[in-house]
Amino acid sequence: MAGVLNFTSPPLLRPLSARRLSNRRISIIRSSAELPETPLASTTLKTKDEEVSKLGFSSSTQTFSPPPNFKPPQPKRFSVRPDKVFDILGASLALLFRFGTGVFVSGYSASLVPKNEIPSDQYALEIAGYKLKETSNLGPRPEKPIEIYEFEGCPFCRKVREIVSVLDLDVLYYPCPQNGPNFRPKAIQMGGKKQFPYMVDPNTGVSMYESDDIIKYLVAKYGDGNVPFLLSLGLLTTLTAGFAMIGRMGKGSSYTPSKLPPKPLEIWAYEPSPFCKVVREAVVELELPHILHSCARGSLKRQVLYQKTGHFQVPYLEDPNTGVKMFESAEIVEYLRSTYAI
Repeated sequence: MAGVLNFTSPPLLRPLSARRLSNRRISIIRSSAELPETPLASTTLKTKDEEVSKLGFSSSTQTFSPPPNFKPPQPKRFSVRPDKVFDILGASLALLFRFGTGVFVSGYSASLVPKNEIPSDQYALEIAGYKLKETSNLGPRPEKPIEIYEFEGCPFCRKVREIVSVLDLDVLYYPCPQNGPNFRPKAIQMGGKKQFPYMVDPNTGVSMYESDDIIKYLVAKYGDGNVPFLLSLGLLTTLTAGFAMIGRMGKGSSYTPSKLPPKPLEIWAYEPSPFCKVVREAVVELELPHILHSCARGSLKRQVLYQKTGHFQVPYLEDPNTGVKMFESAEIVEYLRSTYAI
């Protein structure tokens, strides 16, 4: 039996044709090579410490280690720790206000197939003796991660994070919480404005502000050129992105004093997940730079994580500064605060 049940993205999530980038003024600041005092401009790095410093990470010899007696928890699917129920419920409101934007990657489709059609070493959701076969249609892949300066409690930033999820991009996020001493001043120095999000594409040298222009640039460069309908509604999109934060008002916006790690963390996550959201709030407040491996439904990176761990569940944290690798959002937040908060 081939597809017993076929599924494609709901009409509201389907793309609306975008105008060519040339039809709208895009706030391109300048290419990274034209910014003499910023990390992206440097082409004459001479030492490892200089390179680390230029990237905005700590170049000190300080070492980091897990909390005493730390042991990563075992993953528990679809489980919420009792003391975190209200956190997850509040974070889940975003799914309602944004109609699930970012849950599926571009060109997503799925069908239920007999269990034996998908090998056991391949990731697939199992439903009543069948497996869900998922496919997608993604655009060109950037060689280097896109770099974005932003913070969690910002509706304009959320819009950009949603398109990152739809396009299945890996992004190096530089958190810019209020009063953050590192990346907020750096972004202002680079772009000349106190405005977020601010995107730098090291693959093309393009830097820009304005969430709608960033979205159009990303879909033109790494997608099919079409902006998803729910990200194309102008003010309405921004308003609903703001309403999406009601359940977690103020979280992920203000700086918590912390120690800056020498290497960025790596987080496997995707924007609409409430479990991923509470972890993102913590890394932003602690101003911890991180590479986010986006893995919404239909992402090939689900299989990559499945092969790495023998299990798929997000969020998943890899900390190269301590060697810790772990699942479970509540424990990840506690680990981050114990390791990096001052």
